[in-house]
Amino acid sequence: MTGEAVPGPDGRPRCPWGLSTPDYVAYHDEEWGRPVHGDNALFERLCLEAFQSGLSWITILRRREGFRRAFAGFGIAAVAEFGEADRERLLADEGIIRNRAKVDATLANAKVLAGWEPGELDTLIWSYAPDPKTRTAPLTTADVPAVTDESTALAKALKKRGLRFIGPTTAYALMQACGLVDDHLKDCVARRDG
Repeated sequence: MTGEAVPGPDGRPRCPWGLSTPDYVAYHDEEWGRPVHGDNALFERLCLEAFQSGLSWITILRRREGFRRAFAGFGIAAVAEFGEADRERLLADEGIIRNRAKVDATLANAKVLAGWEPGELDTLIWSYAPDPKTRTAPLTTADVPAVTDESTALAKALKKRGLRFIGPTTAYALMQACGLVDDHLKDCVARRDG
């Protein structure tokens, strides 16, 4: 069977993607699938998932510090104040992905979110977390979906509230990265219920 958990450098089984490059090991073991809360922290993940759209996650992971510098640590209030000069600075910044549509969406989303109540983004996103008792642990990578009913509903809710560049696949990647779902394989050392 392909896509099963494989032994890492320490001999413990991990999701195969978590061993595909050295940069992934710590991200896989310590971050991916762990619960993330807080509006700014979730805004960062939402932005990074949008920038990742159409690219490999490793591209974003390797530039994450550049993104953090460029976008004021993803503080919603700070990014909401960015103007045209900041936009031009971002589009010239080689430390990030210089995609005009993604930069514009990030700036627009910050302006929308700046008008929300504190904790509102956190509450909204986490309201779409499925009951873990209704999900079986994936045995192989083939068992991990790219889209679910919950991610489709989350993307629709975020779009309805004025956010851009978020579809069901991006919403599901956000749910995985932020621990709303635990898609570590059943035998993976990083699985929370394992």
